Amino acid sequence: MSGARPYWIIRRVLRWLVLLAITYLGIIVVLWFFERHLVFRPTSAAESWMPPVDGRSQDVSFVSSDGNTIHARWIPPETPQHGAILIAHGNGGNLTHRGPLAAELRKTLGAGTLLFDYPGYGKNAGVPTEEGCYASAEAAYKWLTDEQKIPPARIILCGESLGGGPAVELATKHEHRALVLVFTFTSLPAAAKYHFPFLPVHTFMRTRFDNLAKIGRCTRPVFIVHGTDDRVVPFPHSEQLFAAANEPKEFLRLEGQGHDLFIMDLYTSALAAFLAKYAP
Repeated sequence: MSGARPYWIIRRVLRWLVLLAITYLGIIVVLWFFERHLVFRPTSAAESWMPPVDGRSQDVSFVSSDGNTIHARWIPPETPQHGAILIAHGNGGNLTHRGPLAAELRKTLGAGTLLFDYPGYGKNAGVPTEEGCYASAEAAYKWLTDEQKIPPARIILCGESLGGGPAVELATKHEHRALVLVFTFTSLPAAAKYHFPFLPVHTFMRTRFDNLAKIGRCTRPVFIVHGTDDRVVPFPHSEQLFAAANEPKEFLRLEGQGHDLFIMDLYTSALAAFLAKYAP
């Protein structure tokens, strides 16, 4: 009996280890399968389509390189010399939920603002993917330069949270006035690791948005904003992006602020001062 007892304990421990391993692998498989649904949280126009905040807003559309019709909302600039801000929004809602941001930027900077949606968001058909976000941003940039005749050197690229991915990607490929990142992560797997520290997200995640690897190729001024109490994208992500960015650059630390879209009044005046100094 005494010899059988340790063997029984070992078998039981092994059984539990196998069960834990199966459960762990099961969680990985489920997250892998539902990754797109976890990353992208679109709201269709049928669910919510808010009226413009600025009465000068115009609903426009253009076609991306992958064949999707991309719907957008445009507020013209005060004068052509004021240029435009291309806003890539975060993973939730749709472009109409960023109306206050576009209106505040238009009021503070005088630049035109272009909000666009990704595939599967708002009035757009299709399903959202990393590649689809990049293609939508490319189409928005092309619409500004080709249709509105905005000089590339007068276009500010602004990315909010997940939108930092398309904004940084554009900044590595196209001429622009400045790059603005608000609550942006270093990479999506790194942000996921914060929420799921026990999972090998860097290995199995297909959606990357690797901003940290790209931002060093951005050669124009960089303005970064982040709240110290952000529980969605940790504050150190912006610190790392700022360290990797080229000069001239500025990092605005918002003490006590979380992942709140509607605090643009806390940074737009600082952004205006930064642009006047480094990207006039």
